[in-house]
Amino acid sequence: MPGGTIRIVVKGEPCAKGRPRLATIAGRARSFTPEKTRTREGIVASLAHDAMAGRPPMTGPLCMSVLAVMGIPKSWSKKKQAAALAGIEQPTKKPDASNILKLFEDAMNEVVFVDDCQIVESRIRKIYGAIPQTIVEVTPDSAARAS
Repeated sequence: MPGGTIRIVVKGEPCAKGRPRLATIAGRARSFTPEKTRTREGIVASLAHDAMAGRPPMTGPLCMSVLAVMGIPKSWSKKKQAAALAGIEQPTKKPDASNILKLFEDAMNEVVFVDDCQIVESRIRKIYGAIPQTIVEVTPDSAARAS
C-alpha cells in the first residue's frame, strides 16, 4: 500500500497491554494474556481489518503515531477540568504510554503490517479530552521512501 496511511479510532478509555500472567496447570507453569488485553486486542484487530479494506499488510519501514485521549474525571473542579481541556493539566496516571503503544503494535501484527519490527519510528501522546478514545495512524516511513 504505497504512500497510504491507515487510521484507526478506538472509542472508549485508552487501554494498555497487560503483562502476561503465570498459572500452574497440571504441575506445569503456563503464561497467558489477561482477558481485558485479549478483548481490546481483538477490537483493535477488527477495526484494523476494516481500515485495510482487504488490502495486504504493509511492508517496509513504518511510522506509528498514537494519540490517547483520556477522559476527564467528573470529580474534578470546573477549573481543573477546563485546565485539562486546555492542555495545562496532563494525564500522568496509568495506563503507561509505552504499554498503550505495545497493545496497538501487537494487535495490528499481520493485519496492518507484517510484523511490528517494521516500525522504525513511533510517537505516543496522552492528553485529556471530552471524548475518551485512541487514534492510531500507521504510515510508510518517508525517509525510507525518499532514498
